[in-house]
Amino acid sequence: MLTSYLYKRVTVKVDRPLGSKHPKYNFVYPLNYGYIPYTLADDGEEIDAYILGEFEPLETYEGKVIAIAKRNNDVENKLIVSNKHYSSEQIKALIEFQERYFETEIII
Repeated sequence: MLTSYLYKRVTVKVDRPLGSKHPKYNFVYPLNYGYIPYTLADDGEEIDAYILGEFEPLETYEGKVIAIAKRNNDVENKLIVSNKHYSSEQIKALIEFQERYFETEIII
């Protein structure tokens, strides 16, 4: 489980910057999205992360893990990274563009 990352500072490598189009599903990212280099998630890839509170496309981002998006019907959970505070309801609304396809709970 990713709970060991909660409240820790991480560096996110952004591979889907704000405004970019998903290569397979054709939706536009309303926020920056990337991964934590040199980590391993349950899907065999690096741990993915949503970046909240930044409104320009980024290449990298350093912030605090403020929550985890736990997918109850998938193996790939996501970190929520920001230097600002968000409630679980706000986080759920901001990541809904992608998480609406999963049974996701926000762990703070």
